[in-house]
Order: sequence, then structure tokens, then C-alpha cells
Amino acid sequence: MKFSVSDLLDQLRGDAVLPLTNLEKKLALKTAVEKAQLELALQALAKVGVIASGEEGISRAPNDAIFEARVRSSSKGFCFALREDGGEDVYLRDHQLNHAWNGDRVLVKVTREGGRRRSPEGVVQCILERANTTVLAQVERQAEQLVAVPLDDRLHAAIQLPETDAAHAETSDTAVVEVSLDRFPVGQFPAQGHVSRSLKVQGSEADDCELLLARHRLNTSGFSGRASLKVPAESGRDDLTALPTVLLQGWSAKDAPLLPAVSLEALDDGAQRLWVHTPSVAERLALESPLERWLRQHGEALSLGSSWISLLPGPLHKAAALAAGKSQDALSVALDLSADGTLQHFRFCRSQVQVDGVLDRKGLAALLARKPKARTTPAALKGLKEHLPLLEQLQALVELLRQQRLATGGLELDLPVPPLEPLAELASGLPDQRWQGWLPAWSVDQPLHWLRELLRPAEQALGRHFAALELPGLFLTHGAPDPGQLNDLVKLAVGLDIPLELGSDGNAPAAQALAAAFAGTDRSRVLQQQLREVTTPVQLSAEPGANALAAEETAYAPWCCPSLHYSAIWNQLLLVALLSEGKDRPSVRHKTRLDLSSESCHGQVEWPLFSPSLMAQFQDPMASGLVSRLNGRARSADEVERDALALVQARSAQELVGQTLPGVISGIQSYGFFVEIPPTQVEGLVHVSSLKDDWYEYRSRQHRLVGRKNRRTYKLGDPVEVEVQKVDVLRHQIDLVVPDAAEEGDDTDAS
Repeated sequence: MKFSVSDLLDQLRGDAVLPLTNLEKKLALKTAVEKAQLELALQALAKVGVIASGEEGISRAPNDAIFEARVRSSSKGFCFALREDGGEDVYLRDHQLNHAWNGDRVLVKVTREGGRRRSPEGVVQCILERANTTVLAQVERQAEQLVAVPLDDRLHAAIQLPETDAAHAETSDTAVVEVSLDRFPVGQFPAQGHVSRSLKVQGSEADDCELLLARHRLNTSGFSGRASLKVPAESGRDDLTALPTVLLQGWSAKDAPLLPAVSLEALDDGAQRLWVHTPSVAERLALESPLERWLRQHGEALSLGSSWISLLPGPLHKAAALAAGKSQDALSVALDLSADGTLQHFRFCRSQVQVDGVLDRKGLAALLARKPKARTTPAALKGLKEHLPLLEQLQALVELLRQQRLATGGLELDLPVPPLEPLAELASGLPDQRWQGWLPAWSVDQPLHWLRELLRPAEQALGRHFAALELPGLFLTHGAPDPGQLNDLVKLAVGLDIPLELGSDGNAPAAQALAAAFAGTDRSRVLQQQLREVTTPVQLSAEPGANALAAEETAYAPWCCPSLHYSAIWNQLLLVALLSEGKDRPSVRHKTRLDLSSESCHGQVEWPLFSPSLMAQFQDPMASGLVSRLNGRARSADEVERDALALVQARSAQELVGQTLPGVISGIQSYGFFVEIPPTQVEGLVHVSSLKDDWYEYRSRQHRLVGRKNRRTYKLGDPVEVEVQKVDVLRHQIDLVVPDAAEEGDDTDAS
């Protein structure tokens, strides 16, 4: 079909009734076949109580018993529905999946309420959107039937293939194909598909990139339509070209996302005015244009390790980019910061700026190595010679803002990306937040780490502004970790002989305090990994709220990195509309105008800021599931980047097969323990069946395996020598053994 059930339901939000003809128009259905498919879908949804149909049109049926979720399956076959409204996860038994696969967006009905130690159970009522339209698989014969067995062991169903694909079953066991789904399973009928292409497994870095793209069904062709870009209006722009301005650059790939530039001015009593100048993407886009809708659908730029899948098409990327020595249009904010770094005043504007120089990693390293009052200028800083005082002032401000953030709970973890060349872009990190509920540990020589501190007050300002004016912005919210989980983590640390105690109130310290305590121990990395697992993810929300990671209590709105996230483009579109079309007085009869660009108007606006038609352009997408869709795209982007990391690590481990290496136990399960091998931090499994020197008991509360006979113990954070036996790059699985425990009768004590 041309549309999914998810697309259909996204048009039916709230209590609104939509005429059938309007629904067909919104879904861009033109042919009789497409309209007949819509009618069939509406009949099915009415039968399961999802929609109501009447003479006036179609609407969502009020049904509190069902909710939207995504299916998350494990390799062991356990399935849960992850609620999109943030509620408790619901357990799905095999017979309650109704052919839903891992990643599918579904409607779920709770059939059994949860208890103290039991998750609620539910059943899939309807599959809204399929996540796996293609899969990576290996072809084999099962009971005379040619089938494709997915590489992803979270997909538990084989796919029937036509006999024309039989040649793929005769190749080696490591051959991989991409299979396109022609029919998903229905009733007693299995899934059917066909091989669309073969992929190289033992190939180059480019071949690995193709595997990654195919695994996540990514299309690198970009926007296929005509990118008709608007020309930013010249009137009403603030000329800021005289401000000394620096562009901080942390990426080196040609297709890397655009970054903002910054300026700094000294004010009275130690205060400072920080300027953030962002690439003005929104001024070149028309809301609801084909390009804007395409950007809305794709949501995120994706890092593949050493390259990027750009969000912005080439012409837009080129037009909006800030470059040294060139006067360019931008969106800017003036942030007045007190001597202790507190945001006091702000003012947004459409601007004209000129970047004086670019500070990259080489330049930053030269700046940090430069001695005070040195007369010579390093070669890497020649282009910024006149602005060295500005860079030194920026360095002091960055450290001030960072300490302010840490003091109010912003969490940093020392879990860097391994130093592997194919991961160069990933290792640089991001200048803002996406999904994970923590920030990489501070590196003073990393320009993007400077930038993340400087952008924080800019996005605080826009969040507070939109919240005060009650505008339909996209806000980033983030809550502190659950105190109960932090308490369990303290108990785990105590069990590993780490001197920690619960507070006088019986609760653990804050997450950042725990991270600092862990950093001084010999089990720092594994304990910080455990802390990472209990952090809550960052979420986009239509409602303003606190963001603990950004040390913001009111509202936080992303807008400074529009080539990284569509949410920033949306907020830029709203900001540009406010600055250029916002109604600054109730009527033309009133002579006094409000300054809608600053906080001075807060609490004084008592009239609609936008015309009804303009407001509807922003409200309709929000009502049609924009937030949940963008949250899903952010999760997918993180999955792609984690997969890119795991693929490169597994590839590097192939060279280690047969070698015995030192590692650290990073996880304990009943079936064995995981070991990280530095410096690549590749993780492999020592299966309990390979420990032939004893019978080992799993003690979950103590996070350890203990031998019954010789009392040999393997616990979290222990150093251990392991031999790399086998590497499956496709599944990112590394099999390890402990050499002196692989033979029966070995009584060596390693506790």
C-alpha cells in the first residue's frame, strides 16, 4: 500500500472528525485502487475499535484500553511493547504478537495487570508500521523449502523464497543477501520475499558500509525532488559582521553537518555577552513544502563512523553553511551571562555575520600548548592571530559553564569511542544531545566539547522563550535516574569492595557524584557502564519540561544544529515566524510594541501571536504524531551509530583470533561472562560451558560466577586472560575462552 496504518492514524488525532475526501487528500491517494485499500483499512480498524466512522467522517475512537508502542524483542525470544507515552513496558507472549516483529510500531491492549515483580502482559491488536521491509539473511533449505534466515536473531521467522533464488543457497555459509519482503506473515501463511542483492562479507571498509546501510534499510540518495530554496529577506537583519567571530570545527569529513559560530563581548562587573550564530536553514525553507516534509520524515543526520548520511540536501547545505571570510545570513542570539555564568537576558535576531577564523582540533591543540604571553604564533593559529585573546576568554567561559552544569547534575561518563580510524567522526561526538542520558567525559582538546557548553545557554533561552509565549516548539526533556536503581548500583559497588554508602535519607548520591566516585576506583569503566544503563533517555516533547542533563529546570529547545536534527529545523522555522510575522501588539491602534525577540515580552502577550492559518501550519504536524516520529528517528540514529561501532570493533577482532590477551569482565550472566579487550574495547563472551574446570553458580545479586568445587570467582571488573576463538562480524559476536579453565581438573585459584 502507498500508506501504512501509522500514516493513517497520524491524520486522526484528538477528537477531530476528518471527512473521507480530506483523509484521501492528506494521504495523497489518487487512484481507485489506492482509495479501495484505504476503505479496507478503515473497515479493519473499525472492527478492532481503533476508529469510528460516521456520516461526517472518520475519527479516533475513544479507547483507553489500547496504546501505541514499539515491539522490542531479545535474541532469547522475550518480547516487550515499549510504550510511546512513557508508561511501563508490557510483556508480549509469542501467541500474543500476532506476527509483529522486532521494531514494529503497534497498538497493544493490556490483558493482565502487572504486580510488584511482574510486568503487565498484553496482546498486539494492530500493526501500525513495519520496521523491516528488507532484511539481511542467509539462504538455506528447510524441509525442501528455500528460505532466508535473518541475521538479526531478534527476528524469529524464516522468509520463504522463490526457487529462482536457489543459487544463493549453494554459496558459502558466510554469504549474505538482502531480502525484500513481498508479503508479511498473515494468519497461517508465512512471510514471503525475494533476494534483491548479494553483499560482500570479507570486503573493504566501503563493503562494510554497504552492510550497515542494508541492515538498517538506509537510503543515501537523499532528496530526489527539486530543492527550491527561498532567499532570506535582507530587511530587518542585524549587521553583526564587525563582531570577532570564530567557527569551532570538530569533524573532518566533507559531508559532516554544519556547525554554529560564536562571538564574545565583555560587559560590566565581570559579565559577558555570548553570541551564538547558527546556520539559517529555516529561512531557506517553506513550511509544508516537499523538501520540508522530506526533512521532517528523515529526522536525523547519521554518522557511519568515518562518513555521514547528510540530513540536508547538497544545495541547502551549501547555501546555509558558515565559512571563514564571507558575509552570510544567520540566526543569532545574544546571551547576557553573569560573572558566575547564569543566563540573565537574551535577544534573538535574524543577522548578517562574518566568520574570522576556524578553530579545529589542530588549532585547539596549539592554543592549549601555547605558553602565556608567548610572542610567536603557532602555524595552526595563524588565521586566528588577531583573535587569540577571544579564544582565551572563550576557554575560560567554557570551563565556567561546564562547572555550572556539573554542579546542578549534568552527567558525564568516561566511556570514549575506541581510537580506531574508521570511527573518527563518531569519536568526535556531537555538540548537543540526542538520545542517551549522559555526555562523554570532558576533553579540553575537543572543539565539539567546547561547543556543547556554549550552545547550552542558547537552547535554554529558546526553550524558556517558547514556553513563556506558549508556542508549539519541540522541547528536549530529561529526568534524573530512578533513585531505586541508583541504590541498587551502590549496593553492587559495595559488593565489589568499593567504599560507598547510602545517604542519611537511605538514598544513593546523585548520578554525577556516583560517576566521580567510580572514576577513582580500579573498576571505574565497568561501574560507569552500569551507571549508563540506569540513565533515562533524552526525549523530545511538545510540552516544556526540565532537562537534568542540560541543568535546565524550565524548558530546553534545540535549534543550533539544524543539519543534525530536524527538531532544530522545526524550532528555527517557529523562531523565524516569530521574528518576521509575530504580532507584537493587539491591534494597529496600539502604538506600543513588544519586543518579541527577547524575554522582556514575557507575561505581557495577551493576544494570538500568529494568524490562525500560520498557527495551523505548526499545530497540524504536532497533532499528527510529529514528536513520536522524531523520537523514533533519534532512537534509530543511535542504533545505527552503535551498530557502526560494533561492526568496526568486530572487524578489528578478526586479527586477534588465536591470541591470548588481557581483558576486563564487563558483564555477568547465568550463561557466562562478557570480557572487554583494550584498547578497542571489543566485547566477547566466555560461555559457561567452556569453563570445564568446575561447575559454576550464577549469583545475580553479587554479579559473579562462583565455582562449587574450587571456589574460583569471576566478578564484574576482574582482570582476566582470554583467548579469542571465533569472530562473527555479521552478528558482532566474539567467542572467548579462559585458557587455564578450558581443561577439566584445573584447580587454579583466580579469585
